Amino acid sequence: MAETEDTRVNAPEWSVSELSAALRRTVEDAYGHVRVRGEISGYRGPHSSGHAYFALKDQGAKLDAVIWKGTFARLRLKPEEGLEVVATGRLTTYPGKSGYQIVIEALEFAGAGAIMVMLEERRLRLAAEGLFDPARKKKLPYLPRVIGVVTSPTGAVIRDILHRLADRFPRDVVVWPVRVQGETSAAEVAAAIRGFNALPEGGTVPRPDVIVVARGGGSLEDLLGFSEEVVVRAAAESAIPLVSAVGHETDVTLIDFAADLRAPTPTAAAELVVPVRSDLIALVEGFGARLAAAPVRLQERRRADLRALARLLPTAASLMEAPRQRLDGAADRLPRALAANAVAHRVRLAAARLSPQTLRIRMARSGERFAAQAARFEAAGRAQRLAFGAGRRALGDLGRRAGRAVDEVLRAERRRLASLAQLLEALSYHGVLKRGFALVRDAQGQAVRAAAAVAPGAGLEIEFADGRVAVRAGAGEGPPPPREGAVRRPRRGSAKQGAAGADAPTLFDP
Repeated sequence: MAETEDTRVNAPEWSVSELSAALRRTVEDAYGHVRVRGEISGYRGPHSSGHAYFALKDQGAKLDAVIWKGTFARLRLKPEEGLEVVATGRLTTYPGKSGYQIVIEALEFAGAGAIMVMLEERRLRLAAEGLFDPARKKKLPYLPRVIGVVTSPTGAVIRDILHRLADRFPRDVVVWPVRVQGETSAAEVAAAIRGFNALPEGGTVPRPDVIVVARGGGSLEDLLGFSEEVVVRAAAESAIPLVSAVGHETDVTLIDFAADLRAPTPTAAAELVVPVRSDLIALVEGFGARLAAAPVRLQERRRADLRALARLLPTAASLMEAPRQRLDGAADRLPRALAANAVAHRVRLAAARLSPQTLRIRMARSGERFAAQAARFEAAGRAQRLAFGAGRRALGDLGRRAGRAVDEVLRAERRRLASLAQLLEALSYHGVLKRGFALVRDAQGQAVRAAAAVAPGAGLEIEFADGRVAVRAGAGEGPPPPREGAVRRPRRGSAKQGAAGADAPTLFDP
């Protein structure tokens, strides 16, 4: 028991913080710079502070990892869930959890297989958003006026494109210089695509009719900038038709899926955006020759059709044969027909036995009938004139009666109006005023019926029979004393009125 106590006394005593600090120095001194290969796990994006926290794992172990905010902004390869990477950094401890972690300073893919897995996962995710939908693809213009090229201005790609365009069909080319490799290449390419779309029509810099994003061949890592999500989204959002010409024919980047057309090489892109000028000239010349020959062929065809139809038409002699024959037959029959017609009319005249005596008798009978008709018309006219005279007399009598009735109605209405005027005069307060009374009104023109309703100093208006007088109410209390010799007559009122009502005379009391 004593030995145990001595051992405890001789052992140094550590605080938790001191022990954690000692462990941290030991770990950092032993593993100041390490490269760790593993799969990213538990990554949910940057924290609200800007730092990123996740873990690296393999089949048998798991290591916490952190990327500080400043380092995260400079990373070319951003962490993604399930991505196999090689992380470069330093090991340290985290006293709050009694654990150790790696502070990552750089990330890189753990081989081409990891890159392919990452690209496939990104492709499936963006395809699920509809960015690669064929219905969104736009048709390229047949002959663009201006071609926008997004590429490096110093590489061989732009020279190949310009040379191929000059051979096929020279067009105006606007180059937006970008880096096609490196950490900033993706952001520059996306900005170039959006910049071309933002150019106004008719501005100083012409707005292109088609955009070509081009880069020469390279390794899978070299072409990763064209598979970044920002580039894919910019290509999908472009309102201008976009052609992707990145790498060689066997190279595949995600911008190829979002572009409206994929070209196997930059040179092939130049061939796709413009036709061959010589072919167009030959085609136009062929169309011109066909256009010139078409009227001649049409005229020959119409002439042949006319000759064929002319052979089917009868001649003038054949058309006149039948009418000429009918005319000859009618000429032969005309003398005999005239003689027969004269004989027939002579017979009808003889059968009628007309004579002057017969005509006179018929005329006399017609005259008698006419005289009888005239007599009937004359009698009818006399009867109508008599009826008209009687109607006029009756109408005159009705007019005289109507005049008398109107006069009688007017006299009755005048009498009624006079009675109403007398009644109005009797009921009007003006008659009361003529009897020596007065009407008191307040400032609003309302009649004042009681002294209690008048405030001292209030403006009043008193109306007499011959005019109105403006006065102001005094401040004294109670009614003025009666004059000598004046006799105050009691007010006649209803038995239902109280004492106050008996002392308040009205304007219409006699």
